[in-house]
Order: sequence, then C-alpha cells, then structure tokens
Amino acid sequence: MHPENSRRKFLKTTLKGSAIVGISTAGMSEILSSCSGSKKNSAAIILKTGFSQQPLPYSYDALENIIDAKTMEIHYSKHAAAYSKNLMEAALAENVSSNEPLENVLANISKYSAKMRNNGGGHYNHEMFWKCMRPLQTNNIPVGKSAEAINKAFGSFDVFKKEFAMAGTARFGSGWAWLYLDNGLLKIGSTPNQDNPLMNVSDIKGFPVLCLDVWEHAYYLKYQNKRADYIQNWWELVNWDYVEQRFKAAA
Repeated sequence: MHPENSRRKFLKTTLKGSAIVGISTAGMSEILSSCSGSKKNSAAIILKTGFSQQPLPYSYDALENIIDAKTMEIHYSKHAAAYSKNLMEAALAENVSSNEPLENVLANISKYSAKMRNNGGGHYNHEMFWKCMRPLQTNNIPVGKSAEAINKAFGSFDVFKKEFAMAGTARFGSGWAWLYLDNGLLKIGSTPNQDNPLMNVSDIKGFPVLCLDVWEHAYYLKYQNKRADYIQNWWELVNWDYVEQRFKAAA
C-alpha cells in the first residue's frame, strides 16, 4: 500500500474510533476494569495492540533529513511487515486468538515459543515506534504531565536525554531503549533483540512510554556505524503528544 494511502486510511480510522496503544502488563485488566463506569478514567484509557500491521501514520519521506525515506520504506514494508506475518503464523500454530490484545500474550510470553517472543515483541515494538515519531518540530520538548514527571524523575530534560541516549548507545548488538513506568515511577532501560518491558521474561518491567529502535536496520543507510549520531538527531522527531497520551493512560 502506498504510504499516502496508508496515511489517509490511518487518519480515517483514528477519527472514527479510539486511539490504539498498549496497556501495561501487570495492570492492563485492572486498568480496564477500574475504568468501566468512570467517564474520567475511560477518557484516559488507550485500548490495545492488535496482531496486524497498521498503516504508517506518515509518508516514508516525512522524517527527512533525520531518517531517510529508503530506510523508512525498508524498515516498515520489509522488517516490520515480516514481524506481523510471522506473529500471525505463530499465533495460529500455538492456538492463540489474534482477536485478543497482544499485551496479554507478551505478559505471559514465557509460555510461548521463541518465534512468538521474537515476532510478538518485534510487532509490538514497531507499532509503538512509528507513533513515537512525527515530522520535525521546532523546540521539540515534552509536554504536560509527562514533562513534569521527566523533570521530577531525572532532574531535567537534558539529564533525561543523556541517560536515555546512553541506554541506546550502550545496548550491545541489536535492541531497544525505553522510557517506562514502573509502579508509577519513570525509569530508563534497554532490552535486547525484540524484547520489551511488557514481557514477563524482561530484565526491565513496566508500561512503555517512549521507545527507540537501535537495530542497525533502523539507521545504517544514513548513519552507518554512528548510532550515537542517529540517537542525537532522533530527538527532533519524538512525538511528545503521543508520549503524553501514553503516560496519562497509565500513570
């Protein structure tokens, strides 16, 4: 599907219904339960992640000159698409309903195969990653309650950026950097391969608020081996409105 058509489809779907993102592992069912009957909490809830790949919310060249169009096209249409396809295959083989939230599977991922873990994580991570970015913004800084929480947890936005960047650059091999909520506290960490904080096998556990893909295929065409440069420039793309939405859904 052409990215412009994908974008129109995404916007149409979003306008018709609720925004879709993940809910925390330990608390998803509790959050949903507590929100029933509460207009205030219901407005704050963002539902679930499905098993199928959603349209990219912008064109392939929308993130130039930070992430080039060719990288975005390959990343979305090849790498991420394969995770979704393989996840559906694993779900079929392991009798997992693709109608249930993917978060439920990730929370109990130790029960499933390596194929489910790698592709379930890969699909979830990328579905979140696309939404964590938007075309370049001037003075791109956190907003709202999440901005307050970042300053409280790390002392300042600049300190947060340094610690988050370190999590990404220090990750050996392929993986992800995360800002996540752990019992109401914002923390920074990283995971290898396609693991994420929702998984019951992860070294870091909580609700993901912001993620950064540091696999080489996310940046190599433009930055080669200069991962630190990719991360430094990536801050101009962060969708802080989306981060705020996720934070408010789980905080």
